[in-house]
Amino acid sequence: MSEKVAQDGAATKGKGKLGLILVALAMLVVGGGGVLGLVMSGLVGGNHAESREDNQPKLIRKGEEDPYMPKTEGEGEGAPPEVEGEGGDPYRTAYFTFSDDFTSNLKDSDALVQLSLACSTRRDGRVLIWMKKHELAIRSALLEILADTPENDVYTIPGKDRLEKRMTAAINTVLLRKEGFGGVDGVYFRTFIIQ
Repeated sequence: MSEKVAQDGAATKGKGKLGLILVALAMLVVGGGGVLGLVMSGLVGGNHAESREDNQPKLIRKGEEDPYMPKTEGEGEGAPPEVEGEGGDPYRTAYFTFSDDFTSNLKDSDALVQLSLACSTRRDGRVLIWMKKHELAIRSALLEILADTPENDVYTIPGKDRLEKRMTAAINTVLLRKEGFGGVDGVYFRTFIIQ
């Protein structure tokens, strides 16, 4: 009988050690995951969140140099300098004009709309670069918006205002998905024809 008690005691010690090892291993995994989460969020370690924020397009004040601004035709020697007014918005506004017109049918209607668009940003030139880079994806999103617009909306100013807001949101959604940042402040109709 004493042999059986000795065997049971050895088995209990073995199970106790195995349990301690498993608990220690679980604590190590959970603790390591927690530390990794804190490091990735930037709360611990080298400010990852701050470096991501620093890499996003910044608001550009009037008269401030924009290192990302793409050069436009005619810019260079002999071109007149850009002059900013002293009043109004303290930030510079830059515009992007889509290369082609948009033509689409309207929702539940035989009417067609043809328009040319531009949009604005007060952020640095990266937004304009991204607009050009992703123009195809943006055009597709804007054509979907037009096709989902009721005919009554294109005849009224409030309806056109809603359309501008929907288009601005669609552009920012595409840019956010592609580049991680939107930055477009508004959409403007250059031409607007309803047939």
